[in-house]
Amino acid sequence: MMRGGTRSFAADRKERTAELDRWLTGLFRAACAVPYAATEAMPYAEAVPNVAVRNMAEAVPTAATAEAEAVPYAVAGGGRRAAVPGHGRGGVALMAVGSLGRGEPAPGSDLDLVLLHDGQDGIARLADALWYPVWDSGVGLDHSVRTVHEAVNVAQEDLKAVLGLIQARHIAGDPNLTKAVREAVLADWRADSRRRLAELREAADHRAAAAGGELAFLLEPDLKDARGGLRDVQAMQAVAAAWVASAPGPRVREAHELLLDVRHCLHVVTSRVTSRGADRLVLQEQDAVAEALGLLDAEALMRRLAEAGRTVGHALEATWRTVDRVLHGPVPRGRRPLADGVVEHGGEVVLARGVDPRKDPTLVLRAAAAAAEAGLPLAHATTVLLAGEAPPLPVPWPERARDALVALLGAGRAAVPVWEELDQAGLLVRIIPDWERVRHRPQRNPIHRFTVDRHLVETAVGAASFTREVGRPDLLLIAALLHDIGKGWPGDHSAVGEVVVRDIGTRMGLPPADVETLAAVVRLHLLLPETATRRDLDDPVTVSRVAEAVGTREVLDLLAALAVADGNATGPAAWNSWKASLVADLVRRVRAVLAGAPPKPAPSLPPEAAALARHGGCAVRVRGGAVTVVAQDRQGLLWRAAGVLAAHRLLVRAATAASAGDTAVIEFAVAPEYGSPPDPATLEADLRLALAGRLDIERRLAAKARYARPSRVPVAPPKVTLVDDASATATVVEVRAHDRPGLLWRIGRAFGESALDVRAARVETLGAEAVDVFYVVDRTGRPITNEAQRSQIRDQVLTALR
Repeated sequence: MMRGGTRSFAADRKERTAELDRWLTGLFRAACAVPYAATEAMPYAEAVPNVAVRNMAEAVPTAATAEAEAVPYAVAGGGRRAAVPGHGRGGVALMAVGSLGRGEPAPGSDLDLVLLHDGQDGIARLADALWYPVWDSGVGLDHSVRTVHEAVNVAQEDLKAVLGLIQARHIAGDPNLTKAVREAVLADWRADSRRRLAELREAADHRAAAAGGELAFLLEPDLKDARGGLRDVQAMQAVAAAWVASAPGPRVREAHELLLDVRHCLHVVTSRVTSRGADRLVLQEQDAVAEALGLLDAEALMRRLAEAGRTVGHALEATWRTVDRVLHGPVPRGRRPLADGVVEHGGEVVLARGVDPRKDPTLVLRAAAAAAEAGLPLAHATTVLLAGEAPPLPVPWPERARDALVALLGAGRAAVPVWEELDQAGLLVRIIPDWERVRHRPQRNPIHRFTVDRHLVETAVGAASFTREVGRPDLLLIAALLHDIGKGWPGDHSAVGEVVVRDIGTRMGLPPADVETLAAVVRLHLLLPETATRRDLDDPVTVSRVAEAVGTREVLDLLAALAVADGNATGPAAWNSWKASLVADLVRRVRAVLAGAPPKPAPSLPPEAAALARHGGCAVRVRGGAVTVVAQDRQGLLWRAAGVLAAHRLLVRAATAASAGDTAVIEFAVAPEYGSPPDPATLEADLRLALAGRLDIERRLAAKARYARPSRVPVAPPKVTLVDDASATATVVEVRAHDRPGLLWRIGRAFGESALDVRAARVETLGAEAVDVFYVVDRTGRPITNEAQRSQIRDQVLTALR
């Protein structure tokens, strides 16, 4: 069955539940009639061949055979004895909790069962007779045996137990026992809701943090435990069972069904290699799961998952606000005006009495801005009303609408929940129709922390702290919100984004000059960080080309602030103090050129490096993850040092190499492949030996490679580009490859074999991808212009990387 463009497995879950119920009922009846003999029981898998299977789907017998297969035999004196009378079914009941209790078992789900009894003797033998066949079948089992009183007492202290019992379902035996437990547990849950719901909230937050955060933004999300996952739906159901908030609505139920379907397909896919279903959707399984769901590819799957996760997470936040309002005292009475037609009431932002949203197209943005500036949630009922009745904004926008958008974005972190409320109500795509192209769009690489749309909002949040440092704070905030809008279309997102932003800026009513500035900032938003990390800033060509591209001080200031906000919103793999210092240095130099004066020369050596160089010869300093090498400039210095680092199982995350006179300075940012970092003294000693030519690095790396496990995950082939016109004094070689130990050493050795010297280098690792740029010259100190030699360099480096 297809639902919303995906294949639905709801009917499969219903059928699986019924089959399991029949099977367990048969086992229960047999166990009550013939208890397992504790010392003489024959293994169930031996009594019933072919029952030990790899997953639940194979374990469940058909209805016709369930009860017949459930009868074990006891062995005595080499033969089988007849069944002996045992318990009747009065005073004993079998309950399902967990996924089976909720009627949503996946193919690889364990069974969570509770055997209830009224205190009668012999319950242990009956339990053995029931549990052993389940174990022998190969199905995972979590079980307990309790009286009604014991079950109620455990639920009073154990959050996991009470959540299971709230949604427990009767399978077989005495239904009065199941009813008694459910009624008592629910009564206690409601009576003690203030304490228990606080406990539930704390546990939900800890669980989501341990799972890595929000399901919508994780590269490999945990479908159950991440924020917005299945357990959050169960938390909302538990709150509803306490009669404190309403049960999840239709949008959450639809998202819940999608999460269950994805988990179902993931269990089917992973059952090929394991007997237990997985709950973390790892990268290598995403395409197979997408295919099982009838989706185009993994990106379509992750986009649907992001939407479902955000729907659930948003509803959970609304549920906790309701819990706070109901259980934690009266909210302030009265109404406090916040903006024209907008007031605070009951701790939320609502419309003022008498306001007719049908007559005010700017009311949506005005209410959102007022909520963000006040640090209050925009009431859900208000957004529903605005979504249903507010007219679309006229084109071009009135100035009041632009001001409200800028005020909303300028509120910083407080803008995020308000923006999410507008998004969940479907209002954002009405305000900015092009937003639909980036909404919930996954980035699917470890560099980015967020989907495209959330990244844009996070960038605007970061840009809000720079509004005092630029001449046009309004354009900074709008550019931050739209800088990656081109990712919704094919092609270079910066170039495409420029076209899209021209149209959006015109519809917003910006003056033509402002539209041009906005378009330029979007087109050039990667210029500063890419130039700073991949070009030699001491090369005059580098600074002059950036100055020519930006044109004005206003655009440069906007780009500088956007670079910081964009980098921080992307994640720590994309932005750090090293990159920030390089960008700041580049901005300083370009600003001087735009002012008509030559930039202040950078010091020939950093102070620390100059101090090391005064010792003469070779100097090495290791401080945590920073390694500095200062030595007489000579061929192979960079790659020999990198080889020593690789031999000490250190990954080079970033590196810069520069020369001052006959002294070279190389600064590495490193991290251990695994475990603790190597001893700094040993590392320093080996670096000195290598630079003196007294250490066989190649032999060490070859020995290390013999024990390395080859990656089973396919990666894109490396790419080597010789960048034209990037420097007048050197040939710029850009290498992009999957990062691995010894990568920089391999590249550098290839340059050495091509009789090239590395004059400067910028090395950067973005997630699992290395982007390394080298300024190389021949032995005479000149760039390589011969096409045959340039082609040979490219082939030499590619060969070294294979």
